[in-house]
Amino acid sequence: MGYVLPMLDHGYLYLAATRMSLFRSEQHWAVVFEVFGFSPRVGVPDLSVTTIDGEIDAPAWSADDRHGRHRKVQTFRPVPDGDWIDVEDPETVAAEGRLVVRGREIPLPEQGAYAAAGIDLLEARPLVFELCRYLSAMHREEVLATGAERRGNIAADMAQVMVLDDWHHPDLAGGELPGDTETFRQLAEVLATGDASIYTAPETGNTHWRNWPEGGRL
Repeated sequence: MGYVLPMLDHGYLYLAATRMSLFRSEQHWAVVFEVFGFSPRVGVPDLSVTTIDGEIDAPAWSADDRHGRHRKVQTFRPVPDGDWIDVEDPETVAAEGRLVVRGREIPLPEQGAYAAAGIDLLEARPLVFELCRYLSAMHREEVLATGAERRGNIAADMAQVMVLDDWHHPDLAGGELPGDTETFRQLAEVLATGDASIYTAPETGNTHWRNWPEGGRL
């Protein structure tokens, strides 16, 4: 499963927020990853919803990490482009403009609001990825998936058994696989049995963007 999990320090994406949901039925399991952030190559913030699924009698992840799994990815734009993006420097937030999130207009934050949200600006003016991180701190539910988006590739008979806003994600770029972590070994048992109490958060969560400083550097 390592090769199909989202890479939180992907070189083309500045991570802002992520969430994971587990689903199962008597025959199938599925894991949904939501990743919101900004890629300069895309030019506008986006939300990637990755669904990985398989059969209950096949391991959720194993040594070969390819056993009976399928991967589907959908992309959404909770924050459309607009005049809030600087025309001359599209990686920078404009001095003024109309910012809309999920159809609702939100004032562009003043510079002091970034520091209050724990974001240290790299330049004199906020960068788009810094705005994404601000929105993730202040409007998290609006930049992550709706229930319908999350279930876009989930069969109707599958029940949601767990939602995690933070967990220990494997360092895929460093060669770590899900099965190398106690976190994902426990999650595999949750998927196999439907018993969410098996998961005890055995390792320190690391999904906050501060833990993946190499993301977006390419």
